[in-house]
Amino acid sequence: MTFTELCGEIFTRSINDYHKTDDVNTPMTNPYKERSLEYLLYHKNWIDTVQWHYEDIIRDPQIDPVEALSLKRLIDSSNQHRTDMVEYIDSYFLDKYSSVKPLPDAKINTESPAWAVDRLSILYLKIYHMRIEAERADGDEAHREACARKLAVLTEQLTDLNTAIEELLADIEAGRKYMKVYRQMKMYNDPALNPVLYSAKN
Repeated sequence: MTFTELCGEIFTRSINDYHKTDDVNTPMTNPYKERSLEYLLYHKNWIDTVQWHYEDIIRDPQIDPVEALSLKRLIDSSNQHRTDMVEYIDSYFLDKYSSVKPLPDAKINTESPAWAVDRLSILYLKIYHMRIEAERADGDEAHREACARKLAVLTEQLTDLNTAIEELLADIEAGRKYMKVYRQMKMYNDPALNPVLYSAKN
């Protein structure tokens, strides 16, 4: 099984597990061994799936403003957890390829493997939800046809992204590319860096 096939299997399982209740308050029950790559991938996609539904809820035009503010803070927290999980996955790859010596002409990629995995996780969610729209019984034919066309594009994008990730990992393993990870610096969440937060202390 290739790495992207493993991702697909785990992301699909996570999305299906979430939709058994389809409730953002459902606690995650990760079926994989803690700290394993599989565990990290499942956890990453679960965060993405819950956040997908947070984003749906907050767009309700009738939402109570107080509830919306509370939800916005949950989304901010979710984004931070998402970033943390990406960095944990990149740490896995840094360790895996730590003994690889880059070739003299090795190049750096525009994104790390885990940030590509982040896009892959979101893409599986897009496909899941677009398929629902393409098959929606209460939607009209024009809606279903438009969504079917979008689903075809997303499926093509999935093939391309899987290929790109596999090629990136092969290049890193062969020394043709090398990893350089910049830890994310989320300034708006940091009370020492967000002027609104540190001004409130004075």
